[in-house]
Amino acid sequence: MTGPGRDPVMRVCPGAVRCLRPWARPRMALTTGRDQPSPARWPCRPSHAQGTQAMLLLRRRLHLPTAVMPPLIFTGLFVALWCWKCTMLVLFQNAIIYNPFLPPNSRSMRIADFARECGGIGWREERIRSLDGTEIALCVSEISTPGSSRPGSSKAGSAAAKTPLYVLYFQGNTSSLPPRLPDISWILHRLKDADEPIHCTTVCLSYRGYWTSHDRPYESGINKDAQAALQWISRLHQGRASGNQLPKPVVVFWGQSIGCGIATNLAAMPNRASNLDVDALILETPFTNTRAMLQALYPQRWLPYQYLWPFLRNHLDSWKNLGLIAAKQQVRLPEVYIVEAAKDELVPQDHGTMLYQRCQDVGLMAERHKIRKALHNDVMVRQEGKRVIAQSISTAVARANRAEPEQKQPFAAAGMGKPA
Repeated sequence: MTGPGRDPVMRVCPGAVRCLRPWARPRMALTTGRDQPSPARWPCRPSHAQGTQAMLLLRRRLHLPTAVMPPLIFTGLFVALWCWKCTMLVLFQNAIIYNPFLPPNSRSMRIADFARECGGIGWREERIRSLDGTEIALCVSEISTPGSSRPGSSKAGSAAAKTPLYVLYFQGNTSSLPPRLPDISWILHRLKDADEPIHCTTVCLSYRGYWTSHDRPYESGINKDAQAALQWISRLHQGRASGNQLPKPVVVFWGQSIGCGIATNLAAMPNRASNLDVDALILETPFTNTRAMLQALYPQRWLPYQYLWPFLRNHLDSWKNLGLIAAKQQVRLPEVYIVEAAKDELVPQDHGTMLYQRCQDVGLMAERHKIRKALHNDVMVRQEGKRVIAQSISTAVARANRAEPEQKQPFAAAGMGKPA
C-alpha cells in the first residue's frame, strides 16, 4: 500500500518465508499501534560483537597477572611430564628391567661365534618347553675332573665314584648367553684343580625373549622357565642313573644380577616338581629386591619412580626368598656364596651386606667375597672373580660330600621321564 506521506511497506507471506529459509520460523508482528504492518523479526545468533563483549566480561572475572602465567604454565608442564613418566614406568616396566635387545645383534648370536674363546670347553644348544609351553633355549656343557690323587683317597681315579654336579646358571638382564660362555668356560677350567672328582654339567638358561627363546620376558614367565630347566636336569640325571648306583647329585644355582632373584625364586618355591634339592646358591652382584633398587637408582624425592613400587610386577626379592628357603623343611639347607663387585656402579654396597646379614638371621651358612676393582659386569671377567666362583663351587661339592650318610642317599627319580 502506498500513499502520500507513507513509506512503502512490503507484506511478507509466511509461506514464502518458510520456503526461503525453512530452518527458521519467523515471528510476525501483523499490526502496530497504528494498525500498520511491521516487517518480520528473525531470531538470530549473537553477533560477533556480542561474543567479544562476553569474552571480555569473562576475562575480567578470570583475570591473572602477567607475571603469574609463566610459572603456572611450567608447573603444569612439569606435572604432566611427571604423570607421563609414572604411566610409562608402570606400563613398560618389563621392557625397562629386561633388555634382551641389547646389543642389537644379541638375538642372532651363535655359540659357534665364541667357540674359539672357550678354551676347549664344548657347548651345545638344547630346546625345551617351559611349563606354559613356551619354547626356550639352553646352553649345555659337560666336563669331568679327576680330582686330586691324595694318598688314601678312594674316589680318585674311579669314574663310577665321581660326584654328579649340576650348575644351573641364570644370566643378567642384557645380552644373550653366547658372549658369556667364554668366561663361564674358564671358570669350569678351574674346577679341574678341585680335590673332589666330579662330572660337571653346566646348564645356562636363556630366559623367554632372550637369544633364541620365544615370547617376551617377565618374572612369572621366567620362573616357569627356571622350573622347566630344573626338571630337564632331573630327567637327564635319571637317564644317567638308570642301572647305575651314582652318588647323590650336587646342585648349584648360580645367578648374576637379576639372575640372583630368579635363582632365589626357584630355590624358595615350595614345589619345584623335581627330586633335586639345591645345595648351594652363588649370588653374583646381587641386590635385595626391585623396590630397593628403585630407591637406590633414583633417591631424589621429587622423582616418581620410588613411589610406584605398589605397581611393580617384577619383584626379584632375594631378601624375602632367603627367609623362605630357610623355612623349608628339608634335610640340608643350601649354602649361600655372595660375590660382590668392589666398584659396583649400579648396586649399592650395602645390598650385599644386608643379604649376608639376612642369611645369618635365618640360619643359612653364607660366605661373602668382594672382587677388587670390579664393576657390576666385571666379576666374571677378572681373574679373581673366576677364582672365587670356581672355589665356591668346589667348596659346595666338598661340603655336600662330607654330609651325613643319611643325607646322601642315592638318587631316585621315580616318575620322571627322559630328557626333553
